[in-house]
Amino acid sequence: MKHAAHPSLQAGMEIDGYRLEEKLHTGGMAALWRITDLKLRHEKDSGGVIPSLIMKLPLLFSSEDPTAIVAFEVEQMIMPKLKGKHVPRYFGAGDFDTQAYIVMERIAGVSLRERFDTAPLPVDEVVSIGIRIAHALQDLHRQDVIHLDIKPSNIMFRPDGDVVLIDFGLSHHDKLPDLLDEEFRLPMGTGPYISPEQVLGIRNEPRSDLFSLGVLLYHLATGKRPYGHPTSVSGLRKRLYNDPVPPRSHNQAIPKWLQEVILRCLEVEPSARFDTAAQLAFSLQDPAQIVLTARAEKLVQDGFMTTLKRRFRAAGADPVMPYSVAEHLSQAPIIVAALDLKNATAGLADNLRHSVRQLLQAEPGARLACVTIRKTRRIGMDEPIVQQGENIHVKQLIALKDWARTLNLSSGQITFHVLEAYDPATAIIDYARTNRVDHIIIGSRGSSSIRRYLGSVSAQVVAEAECTVTVVKSPYK
Repeated sequence: MKHAAHPSLQAGMEIDGYRLEEKLHTGGMAALWRITDLKLRHEKDSGGVIPSLIMKLPLLFSSEDPTAIVAFEVEQMIMPKLKGKHVPRYFGAGDFDTQAYIVMERIAGVSLRERFDTAPLPVDEVVSIGIRIAHALQDLHRQDVIHLDIKPSNIMFRPDGDVVLIDFGLSHHDKLPDLLDEEFRLPMGTGPYISPEQVLGIRNEPRSDLFSLGVLLYHLATGKRPYGHPTSVSGLRKRLYNDPVPPRSHNQAIPKWLQEVILRCLEVEPSARFDTAAQLAFSLQDPAQIVLTARAEKLVQDGFMTTLKRRFRAAGADPVMPYSVAEHLSQAPIIVAALDLKNATAGLADNLRHSVRQLLQAEPGARLACVTIRKTRRIGMDEPIVQQGENIHVKQLIALKDWARTLNLSSGQITFHVLEAYDPATAIIDYARTNRVDHIIIGSRGSSSIRRYLGSVSAQVVAEAECTVTVVKSPYK
């Protein structure tokens, strides 16, 4: 059935006080236009800058695919709920009764798609891109949204390098109706990047986005897609039982730890992947502490019998629907234990350990980072790192590990970090912000006239950290 004729959009036309200036892009479901706000409703942003605007218009009369309309409705519902630097600013929308549209910020940077023309990229660049995308995903997931269409063209870079995620037509919002799930039964996503659980119809698993990110990292590191470009459901289902060729078989320059990360992202079972995007970014930022498994050593795909077993298991699988995004993130937090073992009393160290143990018992999926500061001077020569035949950095690292030994955590649950900084409080706050930490536990040695006058490290961390902070006091004598 053909739609009735509809006037085509032209430069110079006005829609709700917006003038169409130039068509920038036409996709499968929508077109993007550069526009001018004739009513000056969005003249300046909070920084005093006049925003550059684009209008997204659905291609209602050039496509017979009903998902185009529903996907546009989904994006109209979700975009007003999103905030932060990792999504475009939203300015308004129009109804389908007259002319459906979404007005949003025009991102000044480029898309990730351009980098694939020169893949494989240097390892450092692959890792940098992975960290930035993971941070953007964590920010999105914290807003109750799973993207479900992570691919090169949906990832933009601002001029300062920050990642912006775009196109939320296939996304799932935990607290909004999932129109796509209600109205359609075929898998939703883009062939090379769709996760195994999306193939099975599961749309509320946040680790689906980590699978897609794993596909991107694989392609950037090797120049090849791990699963090709399937166009049928049967082709998509192969990723339920066929593992990809290990990345190092394509590119020997890839270190084993990066192969470990990529293949972990590409695990069929979501529970075998990283728990959260923040934990993935955390690992990429500190590869020395990544625990290598058999994944890191693989050079060939799994054998016939292993694949056959997975195929039988996939055929009989009864997928369990996961919990909400918020519940999932809350069960896999990153916790920092900030320690000053050089100056802390034994009692305070014990109290800190007890508090950390209690928190970990309540959060069994948590990742613990033990952090201490090697204080350096702001002006002049720093203290030598070697004193009296001992490496200070290594000595502090050993002290951290000794403190944590009785926590009995596996190497995959705990990491140790000696940060060198003039200002310990700022170093802890910056570390927590950079690594998307959920909870800081820090000790306080009690009161003194000097600390009351100058302020304490723990007080500054409480005042300025963007996450929950628990302050542990020294025991009474």
